[in-house]
Amino acid sequence: MSDVSSNPASEGLPPEMRSKLALALDVDDLVEAMRLAKQLSPWFGVVKVGLELYSAAGPDAVSAMVDKGFDVFLDLKLHDIPTTVGKAARVCGALGAKYLTMHAHGGDAMLRAGVEGLAEGAARAELEQPKAIAITVLTSDSDAPEHIVPNRLRVAVESGCAGIVCSAPDLKNIRELAPRTLRVVPGIRAAGSERHDQPKAVTPEQALAEGANLMVIGRAVTLADDPAAAAAALFAPLG
Repeated sequence: MSDVSSNPASEGLPPEMRSKLALALDVDDLVEAMRLAKQLSPWFGVVKVGLELYSAAGPDAVSAMVDKGFDVFLDLKLHDIPTTVGKAARVCGALGAKYLTMHAHGGDAMLRAGVEGLAEGAARAELEQPKAIAITVLTSDSDAPEHIVPNRLRVAVESGCAGIVCSAPDLKNIRELAPRTLRVVPGIRAAGSERHDQPKAVTPEQALAEGANLMVIGRAVTLADDPAAAAAALFAPLG
């Protein structure tokens, strides 16, 4: 039995809620990442492997988390010429991650190449097809024009992406424009807490109420003196 599913039901959150919460493992050491993932597994069913951890540990960061029963959100934000993105996505598709991010700014041809490469890699490895997720605007960019997100949403949908990453204030508009698109929201924080470099941060309950399907949480819990206590407090309204 996997580490994730073996958590007692009396601890943390139920599986259907944990599947909506992604723990951002923004560390440069796989051992530390594994420790955090295990400690916080009562609240998180998904882990985010981003550039820092992937640069440190490579594909092992994905396989190690998959082996422990986590869904992996591989946040590499691919952005290059279509051929390169397609080939990179093909490699990622064979790793076992459930999600892979690409920059919508790369355009239709690039996103299509990524979607096709991702599906091809998973099929070759006889794995379930992962979901391509398009980055609309980075949540640290508070000056992006209002038309950018709808335009990039359209490109993402037309290119075959299963979902997008967006800030909470964009959720209502996205829900109306593309209701079947998976909506991923980073920058989740407790009310009144330090926002770090996330000017559009919201609470978990606010994000859910606005239609988030997957929420990414990192420093709000991982930098706490007691990460488990911080997670329990942050997610208490969801229990």
